[in-house]
Amino acid sequence: MTTAALGGAGSAGTWTAAAHAQATNAAGNKPVILVLGDSLSAEYGLKRGEGWVPLLEKRLAQQKIAATVVNASISGDTSSGGRARFPALLAQHKPSHVVLELGANDALRGLPLSDTESNLLQITKAAQAAGAKVLIVGIQVPPNYGGDYTRRFEAVFSKVAGATKSALVPFLLKGVADAPDALSLFQADRIHPTAVAQPQLLDNVWPELRKLLPK
Repeated sequence: MTTAALGGAGSAGTWTAAAHAQATNAAGNKPVILVLGDSLSAEYGLKRGEGWVPLLEKRLAQQKIAATVVNASISGDTSSGGRARFPALLAQHKPSHVVLELGANDALRGLPLSDTESNLLQITKAAQAAGAKVLIVGIQVPPNYGGDYTRRFEAVFSKVAGATKSALVPFLLKGVADAPDALSLFQADRIHPTAVAQPQLLDNVWPELRKLLPK
């Protein structure tokens, strides 16, 4: 899907979605948090309810924050896949908040960084045009990808966040991938964190997400 196609899809629904968001806020209804991610958010290799997104629902309940969480994450998804799916998700769920956790599979497949940046940028702009607040969740690649690529890939997320004035979690796996006992916190594939590591993922996301939610 081209930039124009997504931009057009987002623009076509802008007024309707924005009006819906305003009406929702006026009515005092609870926020809708849409998580658009890949296997790191889709509970890959975990039992249902163990992933950081279900844990987010529990934390919201514990803190008496009324909100609906929609997990639209798909294992193996790329930024282009998320971009293609996003207009329909936007129309269906009308989120007040979007947590954007995509890009890891772009790196695994060696896709151009310019494409990843463009896709994340267009998803974010479409969400904002519809009245949603966006939290971009960054990821990092191992050093064996090479120093230059590692730095440029990491910078993609901060560049998109800066260009769109979005909130940013620099590294979803902080405290896990860089922990002294990192290997024990990953499944056998050494890519996906275990159930034990999921609370740390939530702790990485939570402070920035909480700032975006109603007080």
